[in-house]
Amino acid sequence: MKPRVSVLMETSIDGRLHPSRFTASPDGTRRDWSGEYEKVHASLQADAWLVGRVTMAEMSKTGPHAPSVPRKVERPIHVAETDAATFAIALDPSGKLHFQSGKLSGDHVIVVLGRDIPDSHLAELAADGVSYIVSPGAELDIPRLLDVIAREFGITHLVVEGGAKTNGAFLAAQVVDELRVLVAPALDGAEQVQGIVEHRAGLAGLVRLKFKSADVLHHGVVQLAYTVLPPDA
Repeated sequence: MKPRVSVLMETSIDGRLHPSRFTASPDGTRRDWSGEYEKVHASLQADAWLVGRVTMAEMSKTGPHAPSVPRKVERPIHVAETDAATFAIALDPSGKLHFQSGKLSGDHVIVVLGRDIPDSHLAELAADGVSYIVSPGAELDIPRLLDVIAREFGITHLVVEGGAKTNGAFLAAQVVDELRVLVAPALDGAEQVQGIVEHRAGLAGLVRLKFKSADVLHHGVVQLAYTVLPPDA
């Protein structure tokens, strides 16, 4: 059975992705708005969160490093920690991410990799205590991934936190149960700047949203919550 999937994002009023570009407000600072986001994240009580490669690279911040001793690698799944309770999952089809350890902010790291990743990269991840899942096909099969993380790691609630293409891929795969958007009292306004969801030709005809609630938080932040439904039959 697949985990419950929530998409959680912070955005400007004009739907943009990067808080570093947001205008200032007397209601609060970017740090204040980030704090509201973290409170909502904690309130969801999820046991895993997932981001794409670019987002995770901002957190992992280390380069390639071969293991000190040769080791045999496992495919398609390596479980580095059997008793982890919370998880940080990264989508990295090209194998560009590197980690200093198998923990990130206290959560056990799982990396989802492409089919053609070399054994040398898998050996590095395993030596660092990182779990991994190697995709069987050229494209990431999101429904299959959800089955695997539920079965192999016991994950019951996954929060997807960007970037835009990752959010779009999960919505297009029709596996998302709810969408939560925290709107900061700010604008971006620049042309050709990425929003919080992106998917090739768009999502029309792939999903429907049903309004659930709107809550005024601190520092001028408004939380909008929607149930995500499949398209009309």
